[in-house]
Amino acid sequence: MWGKVPILKAINRVPGGLMVVFLVLGCLVNTFAPQSLMIGSFTTFLFKQGAMPLIAVLLFCSGAQITVKTAGVALWKGIVLNTSKVLLGVIPALLLGHFLGQHATWLGLTPLALISAMSNSNGGLYAALASRYGDDSDVGAVAILSSNDGPFFEMAFMAGTGLANIPWITLWAVVVPILIGMLLGNLDDDIRVFLKPGVMLSIPFFAFPLGAGLSLNQLIEAGIPGIILGLLTVVVTGGGSYFVYKFLVPKSMRKGGAVGAAVGTSAGNAAATPAAFAAVDPSFAAYAPVATAQVGASIVITAILCPLLVDFLARRERKAQGLAAENSVSSLKDDIGTNL
Repeated sequence: MWGKVPILKAINRVPGGLMVVFLVLGCLVNTFAPQSLMIGSFTTFLFKQGAMPLIAVLLFCSGAQITVKTAGVALWKGIVLNTSKVLLGVIPALLLGHFLGQHATWLGLTPLALISAMSNSNGGLYAALASRYGDDSDVGAVAILSSNDGPFFEMAFMAGTGLANIPWITLWAVVVPILIGMLLGNLDDDIRVFLKPGVMLSIPFFAFPLGAGLSLNQLIEAGIPGIILGLLTVVVTGGGSYFVYKFLVPKSMRKGGAVGAAVGTSAGNAAATPAAFAAVDPSFAAYAPVATAQVGASIVITAILCPLLVDFLARRERKAQGLAAENSVSSLKDDIGTNL
């Protein structure tokens, strides 16, 4: 007779396990047996092509948890995190380009590779981490964060050409599920309660197909510079945004500060940014292929390391809060003893 296996408990022991474990599994399967996910029908729909619809479910269910009172908080958090991510993402490239030249290299990285990977965040991964380590207003912030999808900010800061435009219809399409969920949740408390489990339940189901869009071959092709690029993205934009979030978002408006680091990723569509630059400025054409491979490596590395960073920061905060509470109790006992 089969014994019980504590699979879920084991997964939850891994930092960000619901996201990381299934994402890594998807990446491994796509690397070593990609055709197994392409046999068609429901298998392909769920394990290869299901990420976007399931992320939409997450946004809808999360929207239902946002009350009218917390909507402004979600807007402010989105502005803070998006501004931090974009600025911290473009500054390294601008500094390198300004002091060493537009096509200079540093540790094998060009300004094109730096800005493409570092200023574009993975909205789906952010939403998953926000639902685990933040609150509903943190998840709602993805409506603003989605504006850094595509090369608009990169081109605006680096080239100043104005040749790219934000796809507003795409941005609106991100917001609609959140708004509909929010409307229903505010009209009926029972609907809000009914949809709440969908927030966590959807995470492993879209994490696997997200991973199935990645491959370890991207790391090999990009080499050491690609790995460095991923580490820079996590540390500079993730770590930096953590401190910005804690500084600009009051304690009364947040569950914790760790979710600020959840923007330390490179989005999947960031791999198309070098080609977009080459299309509007032919001088980038010779550098685009290498930059594309390096950005691809950053996508893989940040998808794995960013959840680990967020979990580490969350544990660190909880430990600090525990010590503070312990010291407070100890101080109170001393005061009582003195008075007696």
